Amino acid sequence: EVQLVESGGGLVQPGGSLRLSCAASGFTFSIYDMSWVRQTPGKGLEWVSRINMYGDSVYYADSVKGRFTISRDNAKNTLYLQMNSLKPDDTAMYRCAAVVRGMNYRGQGTQVTVSS
Repeated sequence: EVQLVESGGGLVQPGGSLRLSCAASGFTFSIYDMSWVRQTPGKGLEWVSRINMYGDSVYYADSVKGRFTISRDNAKNTLYLQMNSLKPDDTAMYRCAAVVRGMNYRGQGTQVTVSS
């Protein structure tokens, strides 16, 4: 069974930083590209970032480029998202995502709230 479990969210002031983690299990993590998406009631689902299976190609939404860094540790089956210079507009439920054997999977998410 594919499982994606996020952690690391919380309440942070504008300009602050957080590091999210996503622990993956139930599939061969090292051979799949991974993504982060975020969801809010008002904006819906927004793609944030993607990393290839080797970790040497990364992609970002314009809204987070230069502030967020995606990475992965294939030995630990874990995906990361380092978020710096956070803004109130970054407030959302952050979920890791993968397409495994043709099926879309997302974790339950970790809430990030940016507020003073």
